[in-house]
Amino acid sequence: MPETNKNDNFFTRVYEVCRLIPEGRVTSYGAIAKHLGAARSARMVGWAMNNSHKQEIFVPAHRVVNRNGLLTGKHHFGETTLMEQLLNSEGIEVENNQIQNFKEIFWDPGVELL
Repeated sequence: MPETNKNDNFFTRVYEVCRLIPEGRVTSYGAIAKHLGAARSARMVGWAMNNSHKQEIFVPAHRVVNRNGLLTGKHHFGETTLMEQLLNSEGIEVENNQIQNFKEIFWDPGVELL
């Protein structure tokens, strides 16, 4: 029997939520963790985002930022400006690695997915 990682199920649930983030909106690691009933697991959500490029189905990890709207995961996109470019292509303005109008475009899965 193949060995499974205890994080696989959590990561899968994170990817499912992430795929629901609408284009032009962003959420935070903590908001996803809280929605999944693991409020103190924002870092685990970050680890899932770091691994998201290995998924067969696209995960829009560029739409997940820290609680202040900072692009803290940008270095995981290879080219340092790729995360910002992806956000810009969806109409999201970024200045100095900070999403502008963060509160207005914030997508809270705990509210939106009720």
